[in-house]
Order: sequence, then C-alpha cells, then structure tokens
Amino acid sequence: MSSPVRLDLERNIRDEASADPSSQSFSSSEESIVKPKPITLEANPDLLPEKTGNKTTRYLNFNFFSAYRKLFSVIFAANLSALVAFCVKTKGLPKAADVASACSANIMVSILFRQENVVNLVYEIAVAVPHSFPLWFRRRMAKVFHYGGVHSGCGTAAVVWFILYTALITKNFIKVRDGDSLANLIMSYILVTLLCTILAAAHPRFRVMFHDYFEAGHRFAGWTALIIFWTHNVLDARVEAKIEGVSWGIYIVRSPNFWCFCVSTSCTLLSWSRLRPRDVYPEVLSDHAIRLHFKYMPMQPFYGLKISTRPLLEWHAFATIPDEDENGKINGFSVVVSNAGDWTRETIMNPPKKLWTRGFPLHGLLYTSRLFKQIVVVATGSGIGPCLSLLYADVTPRRVFWSTPAPEKTYGKKIIKAVLKADPDAIIWNTREKGRPDMVALTYQLVLESKAEAVFIISNPKLTKKVVYGMETRGIPAYGAIFDS
Repeated sequence: MSSPVRLDLERNIRDEASADPSSQSFSSSEESIVKPKPITLEANPDLLPEKTGNKTTRYLNFNFFSAYRKLFSVIFAANLSALVAFCVKTKGLPKAADVASACSANIMVSILFRQENVVNLVYEIAVAVPHSFPLWFRRRMAKVFHYGGVHSGCGTAAVVWFILYTALITKNFIKVRDGDSLANLIMSYILVTLLCTILAAAHPRFRVMFHDYFEAGHRFAGWTALIIFWTHNVLDARVEAKIEGVSWGIYIVRSPNFWCFCVSTSCTLLSWSRLRPRDVYPEVLSDHAIRLHFKYMPMQPFYGLKISTRPLLEWHAFATIPDEDENGKINGFSVVVSNAGDWTRETIMNPPKKLWTRGFPLHGLLYTSRLFKQIVVVATGSGIGPCLSLLYADVTPRRVFWSTPAPEKTYGKKIIKAVLKADPDAIIWNTREKGRPDMVALTYQLVLESKAEAVFIISNPKLTKKVVYGMETRGIPAYGAIFDS
C-alpha cells in the first residue's frame, strides 16, 4: 500500500509537471529569475595568452604527471623503501613474515581509501585549509579527489609483495617439506593467481570497455580474496608458530596481518551493512532526463550517493541535491539522471519506485571549491546536476557557464531557477540555437571578468580534459572529474 507521503509527493510532482505555464501565477521577480539574461559575452580567442612551456613539458606537467600518478608513485616509492629496509635488516633476502605484513598493510590502506567515512575525513582535512594560505598551496590541496591513486598504488604494491612472499615460502618449502607448509604454499599460489587477475582487470582500458563486468568481477574477486586471506593467515600462523615455538593462537594475535585484515574486513562489512532499499519519487523532466527524489534523510550539500537496481552487480554514483520543504528546511534530496547508457535510459523510460543505496554519502570533486575565494563553474548537459549541490550551498562566490541543448525543455524551470538564483548573470548557452561554444575561450573570459581563483568543470571526459588543460597551461587552477579512479 502506498504511504500518504508518497501519494502527496507524487501528486505535487505530477501537478507541477503537467501545469500549463500560462496558468501559473509568477510574480515579476519569480518570472525574471527563471528567464536567463541575453548572452552578451562572445568568445574571443585572441584574449587567450600563450600556453606555458613547449609541447613536451606541457605533456609531462599537465598530462603524464597527474596528481593520481604522483600519489601512485609516492606509494610505490614508500614500499620500495620498506623493501630495502627489510633487506638491510636481514643482510639478505627479507623475512617472509615481514613481506606478508607489508602486503596486508597495503591491502588495508587500499580498502580504507574506498571506505566512505575515511574518504570524507580526507576531504575535510584538505578543505580545512584557510583562504589566507597562498594559492599555490590551496590549488594542490584541491587535488585531493585524486585519492584513487592511493587505492590503486597500495593495491598494486600488495600484489607485488605477495608475489615476493610466495617466492620466499616456495624457497623455504623446498628446504623443509611438511604438511602445513604445503597447504600454505597451495593457498598462496591460488591467491597470487586471483590477485594478478584483479590487477589485470583493473587496467583503465578494460574498465572502460567492460565496465559492468569489471565492477562485478572486482567486487566478487575482492570478497573471495579476503576470505582466502583469512584462511591463509591461519595456515601461515601454524607454520610460523612452530618456528618460534609458540601456540598459533598467540602468534596470530601478535601478527600485524591479523589486525590489518580485521580493519580491512570491518571496512567492507561497514559499507555493506548500510545496504537499504529506499522509496523513490520520480519527477520526469523530459525524455532525456529525470529527477529522482528521496526522503529518508535530510542530505546536506556536497555529497554523492551510489544507487542500484541490482546491488550485487552494479552501482551508479550521482551527486545529490538537497530538497527543501515549504519552510526552506532540508527534508530530503534528489539526483538528476540523464540518458547516458542502458541503465539511465531504462530509469528514464520506466521510473523506479524503489532503489538500493549503500554506504555513507561521499564527498566529491566540487567539495574542494571551498578552498577558493571565487570560482567559475562550467557544466555541459546533465553536468549541471552535480553543480546544483554546490550552487545550493552558496559558500563560494561563483560565475556559472552551462552549455546544453534546449535547457528549459530538457531540464525544466526548477533547475534553471536554481542556476539563476546562484548566479543571476549565469551564461545558459542553448546549443540548439547558438551552436557549440568555444568553451576554453569563454571560460577564460569569465575567469578574467570575475577574478576567479579556479575553474570547476563537470562534463564528458573529452571536454573536461580540454578545458582543464586549456586553463592549467595558462596558469589557472582547473579541476574536472577523473574517469579511471
């Protein structure tokens, strides 16, 4: 049976969507706030300064040595230093126990940097930097959204450590053969195979081509690996306990591996313990977009959430937009879904009444906008959805540049009103009428006009890279979502 809340909300959404615009009684101020001002700004590429450096240095500085890769490299360098320390300690090959501890520590950190509460804490630390700090420092702290480099760096290092561990215990087994060592060795080779498969499947090209398969495979293979690791820990403890002359129970409690895997397992269980089916109140915006409303919690700005119809197989991340009641109090949130694939198309064509959510709401790229005194927000198409949370927060002064075909027809007056409320002079570029704009030139002109410190763009991968590169090579901090984190 439908609840009264659902019936009331659905009735309100339906009435608003079907109402004849000519019959709505807007005041003059309300009418003006949903009607963008005529665009007077014209793209002038001549205003763009020369890019810094030459092609080689620009490629290295702004493409190859990304923050993601730098974090990955730092993690690998730290692990290499640990290996050297282990070798110096033993004056030869490292001890198998030390290598196993290094492996489990890397797995723990890798999982921690996918746990929502830990990631949120990292964001909070980064954005706590005050505006009084120099721009060069704040622009680097804003790169915190590349934290995926820590996840992949530790994950890759863990695989390398475990291959080394397997090689060491193989060498030991050849010298001393017994039943416990054989069981430990067999389990190690199973894990090596599984870990190498996970690592190979995580290659960006494979992830893009077979995203759904990667997501499900990565999840189930990760769970399987954790279970096998626990079994392996027990077997390894029995072997090492005999060498040290203590009971295996005492040895395993003293082992760093045990505590690292306790943390790793707890992170996984914590996220999935928050799996819940949620009521959804769909608001169809057009045949290209839909807005899904949720009422189970008052979501604050700058958070994202994962939703799914098949929680064991696939998840889809969306930025949330706070919903308000008639008194201006947050009483829920919504997400804007546009037609960008099979799942989104099905959601628009057959609006769901229930969806699964998992984990805790997560901060994202746009949260780092708080680090700057003035920004320019650039969006194309449904990229305006994630930006609405930033615009609602009204923390950082901003100019808005939104390029999309038929904005009112596709996304409705509510979204246009939200954009113009945040920036009355917002550039809402209708590509059906004006064609595709010169995004780099217009963005740069807005930066000059508003004296902005940074640019944030939410768009497709190609345009995101183009605008970020166009700004960064001219000395302007620019940030866009990364698509292989």
